[in-house]
Amino acid sequence: MHHDIDQLRRFYYQRALGRVVQRILRDRLTERWAPGGCTGMTVAGFGFAAPMLRPYLATARRVTALMPGQQGVMPWPVGMANHAVLCDETAWPIETGSIDRLVMLHGIETSEHPRELLAEAWRCLGPGGRMMVMVPNRAGLWAASERTPFGYGRAYTTGQIEAQMRAAGLSPEWHGSAVYVPPSERRFWLRSAQFWERLGLRISRVLIAGVVLVELSKQTRAPVGPGIKVHVPSPLELLDGAVRPARSPAGLARNEPRPAPLTQRP
Repeated sequence: MHHDIDQLRRFYYQRALGRVVQRILRDRLTERWAPGGCTGMTVAGFGFAAPMLRPYLATARRVTALMPGQQGVMPWPVGMANHAVLCDETAWPIETGSIDRLVMLHGIETSEHPRELLAEAWRCLGPGGRMMVMVPNRAGLWAASERTPFGYGRAYTTGQIEAQMRAAGLSPEWHGSAVYVPPSERRFWLRSAQFWERLGLRISRVLIAGVVLVELSKQTRAPVGPGIKVHVPSPLELLDGAVRPARSPAGLARNEPRPAPLTQRP
């Protein structure tokens, strides 16, 4: 079941709970990828990652929000040149190896072809490129609530999402969690959201987060093992089969008689 663009936009930009979640996830992302460290890079997001990409608009060379066709697209960011693109989830309009940083939010958990989706992400990432995946936590309260976008699709544990990423050729580099506040619109929870985040990071074994974060990298290694030997022939091998003349005209001795010219009989 895919998300609807109108529901996602209302949650993250109009509901107070969605704005809190947006701030929490964006802060966790910028802790790992500081906007100043992405200067001159190509940054992209898939799914509904647009709220996570705004800090990079001022420093990155190019920022693109890829939104799957089943979800729909909206112009983004508001009041600026559009950076949002409608695409097929397994065929992105991105050159191979051109993305340096990729954020995936509300993308893989609702995908009908997750293996092909990850293969496309691997294709678009450059060597050494990094991807941050944000998915609902299977053990969290948010995955059990249908009042938020995290209650749709498949939920994951950290081990499950890392195993799926390894199968796609991506190497896990870091994992974390976020959104410890319950999925409630009550003012008490909204006002104390930052407190619960700080507390959850310290005692994560007691408090269960709503979102799992995994940072991955694309590593391309040189082939290991015996290489293919290239045979470069020597000049003597190139002339193999050619017969050197036994005596050249210039090498005849001065006193050696030359052959008489042929005469025509009368």
